[in-house]
Amino acid sequence: MCIRDRVSTQSTWGIMDLRNIPDEEFFAEFERRSRCSQMMNRQMILLGPPGSGKGTQGPKLAEELCLCHVSSGDLLRDETSRGTALGVKAKEIMERGDLVPDDLMIDMIKDQFNKPQCNKGMILDGFPRTIPQVEKLESELNKVGKKIDNVVLFEIEDELLYERISGRRVHLPSGRSYHVKYNPPKIEGIDDVTGEPLIQRKDDTHATLEKRLKNYHSYTSPLIDYFTRKGNLLRLDARQSADKVFNQMFSFLKSPAGSH
Repeated sequence: MCIRDRVSTQSTWGIMDLRNIPDEEFFAEFERRSRCSQMMNRQMILLGPPGSGKGTQGPKLAEELCLCHVSSGDLLRDETSRGTALGVKAKEIMERGDLVPDDLMIDMIKDQFNKPQCNKGMILDGFPRTIPQVEKLESELNKVGKKIDNVVLFEIEDELLYERISGRRVHLPSGRSYHVKYNPPKIEGIDDVTGEPLIQRKDDTHATLEKRLKNYHSYTSPLIDYFTRKGNLLRLDARQSADKVFNQMFSFLKSPAGSH
């Protein structure tokens, strides 16, 4: 079979027909993949309270490092939007501000391991949140020859988070996050990349945040000591502008200290 036939046949399998892709998009993707082939494999975790900036920085960092951004909240919301039994249960849990069972989250994350976009690794956002979750995750990563390479901690006072949460707007399909004051889209209410509408999540309320912060401090804070002992924790002042936070984080991860 010639290349032309193979390209044509692929389209019948639900894969985009390469002949229909504009040249500039095709070569841009080719260049991206060439660049990504030189990138190191790594698994990362973003730690921080809700509203600290993880959702803003995760997708941007993933693009620069050729990783996939895996948000536990987005995974669960996907189940919810499709109305699965898991989604119905997850919706009830999230709206109460409670944590989803460990085994459920581990299974969902394991499904990401073999996806093409996660070939170079992943950035986990929102999971793990407890020591037992970390231990289960490390066990699953070890089974496939991987480990947690970097952990980034977004540090910010609780008082500042209430304002951030109330102004947060998200593009659900991509996970991109904006803020009406601190990180506004170019056009109000519109995603910069796709031009699709942004939404305010139902759980971005003062009452839900209060409960989520209580959970965060009770269960997640011990992870700071855990990863500090491991020597792979980077602390960031999340009160800074989004650009400053990203530049500090990216500079570290590209340095020898962040590439071990």
